Amino acid sequence: MDSVIKDFRDLEVWKRYKVLRSEMWALCKSFPLEEKYRLSDQIIRASRSVTACIAEGYGRFHHQENIQFCRQSRGSLYELIDHVDVAFDSEYIDEKKKSELIDMIVLCIRILNGYIRHLKKQKELNKKSLPTK
Repeated sequence: MDSVIKDFRDLEVWKRYKVLRSEMWALCKSFPLEEKYRLSDQIIRASRSVTACIAEGYGRFHHQENIQFCRQSRGSLYELIDHVDVAFDSEYIDEKKKSELIDMIVLCIRILNGYIRHLKKQKELNKKSLPTK
């Protein structure tokens, strides 16, 4: 985190998720119409949840709350992996596209895990700096 973070949109993790969210939206546009309220809807909701949880967690006062929202975001990322598998199994995407999307999701998970580690360190630093009674 080299630059100044003014809000959640400055976080690298959120920026990566935004790209992923756009990629998922583009993917859904290629699905058959009968998937509009099934797989497409689930993918769009999960991908939006990924960025929304980061934003909501950032807005929380305590580090632990932020960490919990990050964990929810991570759950949505794993959900997206399953949805990509379903898209592949349904023959909506080929093996190459499946691999590209899963690689992108896994990278987002790694970046998120790093952000969670950072938040945990900040939480511990804050505990150490509190005056003792």
